[in-house]
Amino acid sequence: MAQVYVSVGSNIERERHVTAALDALADRFGALAISPVYESEAVGFEGDHFLNLVVGFATDLPVGELANVLREVENANGRVRTGQRFSGRTLDIDILTYGDCVGDIDGVTLPREEILHNAFVLLPLADIAPQQLHPQVGICYADLWHQYSRPQKLWPVDFSWRGACVSRKHPA
Repeated sequence: MAQVYVSVGSNIERERHVTAALDALADRFGALAISPVYESEAVGFEGDHFLNLVVGFATDLPVGELANVLREVENANGRVRTGQRFSGRTLDIDILTYGDCVGDIDGVTLPREEILHNAFVLLPLADIAPQQLHPQVGICYADLWHQYSRPQKLWPVDFSWRGACVSRKHPA
């Protein structure tokens, strides 16, 4: 079984689609490690704010099959793949890491480059896997977050799933 981390994002009917993603992932993969949910400004285009989080789980699916399962979840939630690359979306689920795999595997580049470039990926990953080492740079996600210096704004939001609090706007 490989430990996998995926990013989940939505800026169209955000709560509904994030909840649907968590439901689908839990139903398919079982126990989930779920980061706090963050709101962030759209990056690369003008648009509504996103909700973003990172989810961890174990799977025995090969990378390509996992990518197909995630694409099916996106499609079931109305993901439109035509038009501009950087635009609003109902649901975006990307494989960030798959164990310690590095390189192009089944058409998926691992680890995902966004980890090192986007606060909305790195911070939630550091929240749930702070001591996990980035498979290429060999630095733990907590340290990568402390070194992060790009001007991207994000903030925690209140979010509950299946009756449990996932995150709070102002941590207690």
